[in-house]
Amino acid sequence: MKKITKFKHKKVLVLGLAKSGVSAASLLHKLEAFVTVNDQKPLAENPEAQGLLQEGIKVICGSHPIELLDEGFEYVVKNPGIPYDNPLIKRAVEKGIPVFTEVELAYLVSEAEMIGITGTNGKTTTTTLLYEILSEDKKKPLIAGNIGTVASEVAQSAKSDEKMVVELSSFQLMGIDEFSPHIAIITNLYDAHLDYHGNIDEYWKAKANITRNQTNEDYLIINQDQAHLRDVVDFTQAQLIPFSTKQEVDQGAYIKDGAIYFQQEYIGPLSSVVLPGAHNLENILCAIAASKLYGVSNDSIMHVLGTFTGVKHRTQFVKEVKNRKFYNDSKATNSLATKSALNAFDGPTILLAGGLDRGNSFDELIPHLKNVKVLITFGETADKLQQTGQKAGIQTILRVDNVEKAVPAAYEHSDEGDVILLSPACASWDQYRTFEERGDIFIEAVHNLY
Repeated sequence: MKKITKFKHKKVLVLGLAKSGVSAASLLHKLEAFVTVNDQKPLAENPEAQGLLQEGIKVICGSHPIELLDEGFEYVVKNPGIPYDNPLIKRAVEKGIPVFTEVELAYLVSEAEMIGITGTNGKTTTTTLLYEILSEDKKKPLIAGNIGTVASEVAQSAKSDEKMVVELSSFQLMGIDEFSPHIAIITNLYDAHLDYHGNIDEYWKAKANITRNQTNEDYLIINQDQAHLRDVVDFTQAQLIPFSTKQEVDQGAYIKDGAIYFQQEYIGPLSSVVLPGAHNLENILCAIAASKLYGVSNDSIMHVLGTFTGVKHRTQFVKEVKNRKFYNDSKATNSLATKSALNAFDGPTILLAGGLDRGNSFDELIPHLKNVKVLITFGETADKLQQTGQKAGIQTILRVDNVEKAVPAAYEHSDEGDVILLSPACASWDQYRTFEERGDIFIEAVHNLY
C-alpha cells in the first residue's frame, strides 16, 4: 500500500457505512486522518459502527445532523448510494469541501495498476470474464469494486506486479478527483438511474468520468456500435480501442465470418464460446481487448471462453428439471437487461418479473416478449407488468406474492423444452435487501422442486 500523506492529520467525514464506508473509515484511520463516521442507523443496531468505535474512530449514529459540517472537515467520503441532494452533501458542496467515494481512496493507495469497467449493462460479466482470462494467463489479477469486493480494501494489499480489475458504477465515478485507470472500459450507455442523476446527460457524464484523468499512455475501450458514446467521451486523452459486434474495426475487437479478431489478429472461433446470449458478445469483446493489451495468449482467452458460463445472478443456468431449464437473471434490475436476457433464448419462455416501482412503464419490453408463453409477476410493479403482458398478447399471466411462489407456479404451467427465466426488470428493494438475495431465493426454490 502506498503511504500517502494527503489525509494525514486532516479531518475527514465518512458519510454512510455498509461495506464501502467501513473500509474507507478504517483505511483513512490507518492514513492518520482524523475520522468521523456518520450513519443513519442507530448505534445499538449498527455492528459496523460499533466495530469502528472500538478502533478509536469517532462515530455519530441515528441521524445526519447538518451542523456536523461546522466542525471543519476538509474532505467527505460518502457511500455511493447517498444522492447529492442529501442535505449534508449539498452543504459540503456549497462549502467547497471535496466529496469522494471510496474508489478514489483505492486508487490513491493501490500499488497495482487498475482496469476500470463501467457501462449501463454488462459490467459484472465483463469484469468477471476479464479476471478469469488474466488469471488463466498468470497475470495476477485482483477483482474489486461494485461487484461485491470493496476496492479500497483490496487496494491495501495490492502489489505492483498485480492488476486490479474494478467494476465501477456511475454513483462511484461521481466521487473521484485523481482516479485514473490504465485501461478503462465503457461497455454501453443507455437510460438508467435517472431517479439519482436527474437526467440522461448527467448520468452519461458520470460514466465518462472513468476516462477524465487518463493520459495518452492509457487506453479507453468503447462500444463502436453506439455513436453517442464516442461523443460522450470526445474529451478523452486516452488511446481509443473500439469493439463492435456489427462491423470490422481494425484497431479493436470484432467478429468476422464466425470468428473473433483483435486488431486483425485471429483469436478463435465464435462456436467455442459457451456464454449464452448475443448481448454477451459485447462483454466478450471488451474482455478480449483488455486482455490483448496486456499480451494475453489466444490459448488462454479461448480456454476461458470455452468454459465460462456466466456470472451468478446474470443469465445464470441453475438446473434442468424434467427437460425445463431454469435461469437466474436477478441482476436484471432494468428493462434493458431483461430485453437482453429474453433475446438470449429462441424457444418458449416463462418469464418471472417484478420488483421496486420507480415510476417507469415496461412497454419497451413488448417487442421482446414474442417467445414468452407465460408471464408471472410479483412485487410493486406486478400490475404494470401484467398490463404490458396483455398488450404483448401473452395468454397466461399470473400474479404471485414473491419469487419463492413464482417458481412452482412457473413449473406448473411449463412444458418440456421450456426456459423458465427470472429476469425481474426491476430493483429488488421492495421485497428483498439485494438482487443477490432475490436470486438466491430463486435458486433455492428451483432446487426444492424435486
